Amino acid sequence: MNTDIDFMQWRKYALILSVTLVCLSLASLFIKQLNLGLDFTGGSLVEVHYSLPANISEIRQGLTNAGHEGAQVTNFGSDQDVLIRLSGPVNDTLGAEIITILKSQLTEGDIDLRRIEYVGPQIGDELRDDGGMAMILALILMMIYIAFRFQSKFAVAAVSALVHDVLVVLGIFSFFELDFDLTVLAAILAVIGYSLNDTIVVSDRIRENFRRSKQQDSQEVINSSLNQTLGRTLVTSFTTLLVLFCLYFFGGEIIKVFALALIFGVIVGTYSSIYIAANILLIMGLTSEHMFVEEKEKEDFGGLP
Repeated sequence: MNTDIDFMQWRKYALILSVTLVCLSLASLFIKQLNLGLDFTGGSLVEVHYSLPANISEIRQGLTNAGHEGAQVTNFGSDQDVLIRLSGPVNDTLGAEIITILKSQLTEGDIDLRRIEYVGPQIGDELRDDGGMAMILALILMMIYIAFRFQSKFAVAAVSALVHDVLVVLGIFSFFELDFDLTVLAAILAVIGYSLNDTIVVSDRIRENFRRSKQQDSQEVINSSLNQTLGRTLVTSFTTLLVLFCLYFFGGEIIKVFALALIFGVIVGTYSSIYIAANILLIMGLTSEHMFVEEKEKEDFGGLP
């Protein structure tokens, strides 16, 4: 794809947009916080067995109408076994109450209560802390790798883009009060990997063009690099989004928020690889001289790649 788009002419507007989105995300995370799912908050697990195949949508709607809003209902091993996750602790009447609600929907067949248990908040706290540490550790390791592989300015730019992507996606989930569970956390980590891959491709082209065009203006070099990688970026994002939309619409309720988080992440990650990472490189004053300083440093260390 041969294009000649002056991406950097809008970089100031993009910076204002990005700063606004990050500030709004932080405000939402501080005020509204995340709507944590049962994986983090704890709750009750109820397993029931139907004598005939169960209708998941009807079960979920019946529980919502009975006051159990936010109930997570999924098949468990077969279309006759159903796992129900509810907020709040187990009590002596919960099992009988759930069976009564479910039996009121039946026109034929029967239901058996297989088990009922409570996932305590201590487990939720541990999962939340470990998940947060995983994201922080991932960002630190990414920064170290890029600083070694490219140059310190590229590391700052890439990690800034990753932090931007993570905060914006978290802000969307906070603002719209979408359920945040372990599948969404997994999606956030996947977004980090996707965004980083896209940013590294762009960064590599920027580095090569700086080496070839010693006297060219930095903004021209970055614009040229973005245009050269635009086709690859758009094709990768488009094909990824096709799969994610299929997962969202046809993958079932249990994978819906996972697909939604990735959809947001891919869109924001594609934007950030163009307007965050490249923008920050210009703000930090990257020039071709930095590329030759990098080469000299590598020679001093024995020609490491």
